[in-house]
Amino acid sequence: MTETRSSSANTGLSSAGIALLVATAVGWGINFPVMKHLLQEWPPLSSRGLSAAAGALALAIAALWSGQRLSVPRHLWLRLLLVSILTITSWVACMGLALLWLNAGEAAILTISLPLWAALLAWPILGERLTIKRLLWLCVAMGGIAVLIGGNGIDASLDKWPGIAFVFLGTICVALGTVLTKHFPLAMPPVSLAAWQLWLGSVPVVIAGLVLERPDVAALSGVGWASLVYMTLIQFCLCYLCWFAALARLPAATASIGSLLVPVVGVLASAMMLHEPLGLREIGALVITLGGVGMALRS
Repeated sequence: MTETRSSSANTGLSSAGIALLVATAVGWGINFPVMKHLLQEWPPLSSRGLSAAAGALALAIAALWSGQRLSVPRHLWLRLLLVSILTITSWVACMGLALLWLNAGEAAILTISLPLWAALLAWPILGERLTIKRLLWLCVAMGGIAVLIGGNGIDASLDKWPGIAFVFLGTICVALGTVLTKHFPLAMPPVSLAAWQLWLGSVPVVIAGLVLERPDVAALSGVGWASLVYMTLIQFCLCYLCWFAALARLPAATASIGSLLVPVVGVLASAMMLHEPLGLREIGALVITLGGVGMALRS
């Protein structure tokens, strides 16, 4: 009887973890077309930076509400600042700028390259050697991205290269920050850590946006305000809470594979909300890249 109850409890935890993971993927995936729409009304650095900073404040309130302390040990400050710049500053800025050249669905597919960069960087930094099998599957994943970049001709692809470069720069920085976090763990409560990373990482983007872009609040429509609220409360706050809750209930490998749902949702949501093209090229790139990365994570 005891074993049965224990098994049921574990099943419940796994089910809750999967539900939280799916909720995270849906929230982050829908954010791609939301970002793309907002950029029609507001500049990229200001829209992304201000929503991230506001999300950080909301996470700080959530941390205090749940009884987590916001104090940072003195010896962790430099490490926390470095990781925040790599994982948040670069991601917030680069993804906003990338969407000036790319469709939301294209940007979503390109972000699948993040596990590739993480695997390559983990080799010299963490000593996690790449097996031949994993390397081959990662090459398959890059082949899927090449399908997307190939487009309908070299001229069309060249027009998109600035956006592609920004996505790759952002994913490489996030991968490096993730690997460094594993190499030098940040011993802090998860929600407090997320709040500090968002705050420290978003402040440089906010300053750059206010200086270089000078956003006009009056330019935002009702839909624009709704997009900004979504990015703040859903993407940067609720999804982070769901993500950390999922990690507490699921193995890291399961969470990593489950996060691949984000680009799938991003592509489908972009097609539905923005009427972006969803043809054989996009579907083929998505299937090949997802398959390659998924098999690499399992090998």
